[in-house]
Amino acid sequence: MIKNNAEDRGQHIEDLRNAFEHRATWMYLMYKEAKKRGLSDEFAHEAIRECGRFHGENKYTHTDDFEVFHHEFINDNVKGVFQMEDKCEDGKLSVDFHYCPLVAAWQKLGATDEECKVLCDIAMDGDRGICEKMNFDFYLGKTIAKGDDICEVRITKK
Repeated sequence: MIKNNAEDRGQHIEDLRNAFEHRATWMYLMYKEAKKRGLSDEFAHEAIRECGRFHGENKYTHTDDFEVFHHEFINDNVKGVFQMEDKCEDGKLSVDFHYCPLVAAWQKLGATDEECKVLCDIAMDGDRGICEKMNFDFYLGKTIAKGDDICEVRITKK
């Protein structure tokens, strides 16, 4: 069973969460339509990974200073939206998410727990694509969509 509880972090963060939920709604409805048409999940994985690659190429500063990436990837707004705890040291970024607005949106739309797991993995391909372009290793451990208390992301320098 998925546990995903939002803390009140003020109107600004709520507005940002609503924007994430809107994006997750698009994703879910496109996914459901693709399934109706007999498409496998592979198209979605590749599309979202390509989005990540685009952002990895164009949004982030390419530097050997891992702290620069850390602060661009995890800013105060993102920390508030996902109720994140982060630590960066010795070329390793550890991020724990305690809330996910994407999962919240999928649940509101009636997605099953199994669909949430699949959609989460697809959504994480965006971060995988960013890391690919930045030449970092990406690891996804626990996830809220699988019923864990947190989403556990680890990014390291190669």
